[in-house]
Amino acid sequence: MASSEDHHPYRPTSKPSKPFSLTNFSTWKIKANNAYILPLILFLCIFSYYFGLWQHSSTAPSTTTTTTSALNQLPCNSPDTTLTKNPKKTLDFATHHNPNFAINISKHNTPKTYPPCDVKYSEYTPCEDAKRSLKFERDRLIYRERHCPAQDELLKCRVPAPHGYRNTFTWPKSRDLAWYANVPHKELTVEKAVQNWIIYQGDRFKFPGGGTMFPNGADAYIDDIGKLINLKDGSIRTAIDTGCGVASWGAYLLSRDILPMSFAPRDTHEAQVQFALERGVPALIGVIASKRLPYPSRAFDMAHCSRCLIPWGQYDGVYLTEVDRVLRPGGYWILSGPPIRWKKYWKGWERTQEDLNEEQTGIEDVATSLCWKKLVEKNDIAIWQKPTNHLNCKMNRKLAKNRNFCPAQDPDQAWYTKLETCLTPLPEVSSEDDVAGGKLAKWPERLTSVPPRISWGTVKGVTAEDFQQDSELWRKRVTHYKTVNNQLAQPGRYRNLLDMNAYLGGFAAALVDLPVWVMNMVPVHVKVNTLGVIYERGLIGSYQNWCEAMSTYPRTYDLIHADTVFSLYKDRCEVEDILLEMDRILRPEGSVIIRDDVDLLVKIKSIIDHMDWDSQIIDHEDGPHEREKLLFAVKKYWTAPAPAE
Repeated sequence: MASSEDHHPYRPTSKPSKPFSLTNFSTWKIKANNAYILPLILFLCIFSYYFGLWQHSSTAPSTTTTTTSALNQLPCNSPDTTLTKNPKKTLDFATHHNPNFAINISKHNTPKTYPPCDVKYSEYTPCEDAKRSLKFERDRLIYRERHCPAQDELLKCRVPAPHGYRNTFTWPKSRDLAWYANVPHKELTVEKAVQNWIIYQGDRFKFPGGGTMFPNGADAYIDDIGKLINLKDGSIRTAIDTGCGVASWGAYLLSRDILPMSFAPRDTHEAQVQFALERGVPALIGVIASKRLPYPSRAFDMAHCSRCLIPWGQYDGVYLTEVDRVLRPGGYWILSGPPIRWKKYWKGWERTQEDLNEEQTGIEDVATSLCWKKLVEKNDIAIWQKPTNHLNCKMNRKLAKNRNFCPAQDPDQAWYTKLETCLTPLPEVSSEDDVAGGKLAKWPERLTSVPPRISWGTVKGVTAEDFQQDSELWRKRVTHYKTVNNQLAQPGRYRNLLDMNAYLGGFAAALVDLPVWVMNMVPVHVKVNTLGVIYERGLIGSYQNWCEAMSTYPRTYDLIHADTVFSLYKDRCEVEDILLEMDRILRPEGSVIIRDDVDLLVKIKSIIDHMDWDSQIIDHEDGPHEREKLLFAVKKYWTAPAPAE
């Protein structure tokens, strides 16, 4: 078990709702000419009320709660029976709609349970499973891409935390420290010992901020980059780090108000992405192989590769062409390590001069074909810049041997979408001084300014007014969340957050003043693709099909937010499979907020009551008349048993 100083139970508070009372009948005004009608109506109402109470007492199974329940301060809401003058609001709250009564279960049916998985699954990542990956091509690392299990292969158990798991260090302390028990892998401390990535010390790991190409630490390395391009004026906000290691580059960018998206394949080095997430740094398991990266076009202000071992100049430059797709107009690509400055360092790299020269020439040729401009090459660092539009690139295509532009396509489509070697065209402009797609405001104004994709009318059905209203709505909703879960307002309680259906990123934007980051997921089944808007706001996210597992390790997130996710997927896959995936990626004592129709929430609650979660359904922030309700839940603390002696 965790020590008392590390183990902080979740204890939310809430204002209790007003209980139903027969005195409410005094507000009813009934006009009748017949004196016998009113007594008859009163008798029937009283009879129905007491008959309902008798039904609950005779059919609802008994439940047991303890004083240590994580949700013992949440209200038990009675069904509201107040009449409304709004004919569009249907108040059909029959007995089974009382969400916090136990679900009636037939004597002949046993409720389904979800036992703990075997301890060997404690780091299970379903779509990057090592055994399954061996069935696929090793060429171009295709076997390291997403390959998800079939329906009949899905685990119906709860992934355990390793024995001795402890609450993570709070940010910013977590940037430098992690508990050994949480990620029990020492391989990197040996393999990367001379590069200062990670140090094992007693019961914890230390992260000195070192890296293969920054022996003086990530902070000093970023300072060197800052001398070459401006990292301080707010023009660079989102960054992607390919082959991120333990994500020290991203970790130290955060203090500069730059939000990184770090990724690396699973098990290239043991648990590198898991270490990044344990540190509180945004990261996903990923590889650039045969499919597009799961991000929209024009998403990142800066892309980075520090000795990431990606063959940028090979395969007709397809990987660098994909970086171009996700890089915003005027964005930067930074490369450090081989083959940069090979004439100075080639002896230490144990490669021939011819090999290194060929590699750098190949990269330079691909960059030129993308119409990039090389800004600088200094010491170990080279930086290229993407043009702000494609006017000159199109005019000089044949003369300069620029690569062909892709035919008409959706440049934002990026879920299992095949990579191409053609150049993704930027939106049309009328002048070579224009920024294709619209100029972005600098951070932090960028968060609240109307994103260019909306102001230009390229997001179907979403106007500037819709954007402002959505922002205000989520400020209101998050304020309400904080009254129910008072720890959401406490800096340090949460760090890694997931929004499963982010829309315009309003939930994340409303939390921007807290020391948290939010992974904003846009389900591939939504009608309007809004992930590009989220990036234009200076936030990060990815695409996801919630009938599949997410590309992340177990115990990634402290808090998961799911707005109408289950309504979106109710006819696509099983509710229990989505909930078990949420359980897999949620940390012990992590919190969940689910918004959805009351009928769905009742079904969800009946499942999670058998998943070792504490849960409570409460009214919508606009009151009990709304069919949409909120479910607040907490995953209880439990781990795998101690290893046998």
